[in-house]
Amino acid sequence: MEALVIEGGKKLKGTVRISGAKNAVLPIMAASLLTDEECVIKNVPKLRDVKTMLMLLEELGVEHRWERDTLILKASKIKNPVAPYDLVKTMRASVLVLGPLTAREGYAKVSMPGGCAIGERPIDLHINGLKQMGVEVDLEHGYVVAKNKPQGGLYVFDKVTVTGTENLVMAASLAPGETVLENTAQEPEVWDLIAVLRKMGAKIEKLNGNILKIQGVDKLSGFEHEVMPDRIEAATFLIAGAMASEKITVLGAKKEHLTAVLAKLQQCGVRIEDVEGGLKVYGCERIRSADMETFPYPGFPTDVQAQYMAMMCIADGTAVITENIFERRFMHVAELRRMGADITVEGKRAVVRGVKKLVGAPVMASDLRASSSLVLAALVAEGESKISRIYHLDRGYEAFDEKLRKLGANIRRIKE
Repeated sequence: MEALVIEGGKKLKGTVRISGAKNAVLPIMAASLLTDEECVIKNVPKLRDVKTMLMLLEELGVEHRWERDTLILKASKIKNPVAPYDLVKTMRASVLVLGPLTAREGYAKVSMPGGCAIGERPIDLHINGLKQMGVEVDLEHGYVVAKNKPQGGLYVFDKVTVTGTENLVMAASLAPGETVLENTAQEPEVWDLIAVLRKMGAKIEKLNGNILKIQGVDKLSGFEHEVMPDRIEAATFLIAGAMASEKITVLGAKKEHLTAVLAKLQQCGVRIEDVEGGLKVYGCERIRSADMETFPYPGFPTDVQAQYMAMMCIADGTAVITENIFERRFMHVAELRRMGADITVEGKRAVVRGVKKLVGAPVMASDLRASSSLVLAALVAEGESKISRIYHLDRGYEAFDEKLRKLGANIRRIKE
């Protein structure tokens, strides 16, 4: 086990470059299963989740090689369309192989997924969608077993789901006939995947609102694609800059992907400027409290809720944070309290009363985004903090501690 030790109070300054998006690269890697041709993915972050997905693809028969930050995949033949429990249990995104395997092989056996302990994230919408497309799906001893290749059809998602949208769009790309999907997710990562599928020859059209129409094709080709920058990492560094910097430049931060986050930061009194290739954020001496609710894109992302809460802990006033996406995504609250935060949880709302200072303490990460919120809190806390179980952090942030160290943070990684 590793931990981070952070001495708070050091002002950040300089430039940080955002890595490729975790939530974009994983479905793009899964899309390589749809073709027997070579797939070239650029700007791939070296993350624990990427490594896990790569191990899963290897298990299925996908060959790979690295060329710096470029990953080349080739699924000439699917040798075994089974995604085993040992790999799937650690990462929810593993379920993204279900759609491509079913579309290409007419059979898939995928373990029920795991990942962060932030609430129920059932895959019933994926399963119901495949059934609507003519696939026979059963649950057997903790595995989803899908038989028959999907056919065109109509499916309306009961609620917006990113991985559900991605799975069914991939399945529909090879499904004979026309598929219409309604109430689809519109996150930039979904559209990065759609851009890849179009390069492969998929016929995908956006209709009114969040309706997608897919005309199935007989065969998909290989592709070359550069993964979009990680908007969640960008938001995390913008918040870090507001809390703990003189000023930092966040290269790769795309304004169009961060509309809700930027609007909320500006409401809190944070100064942000456009610069070539990114955004510049200035440290804010008096951050103003502001209420926030998480919503599907283009609303405020649930993946930035914990980081925003860390900022509200030292803001001037009281903020009510409402989590509308996941029912157990306040697990970081108890750890922030250990650092002196004044937070009360009432169902899906957290009331955060800003304090004059946080104090260093030993804390433990419960999930990916909770871990980054604890790092942000530790950067401004008085004294030393130790953050345990940072394997959560390594799942989604590439070299996070190294990037912060280059900005001037007193942060080191230790063995526990």
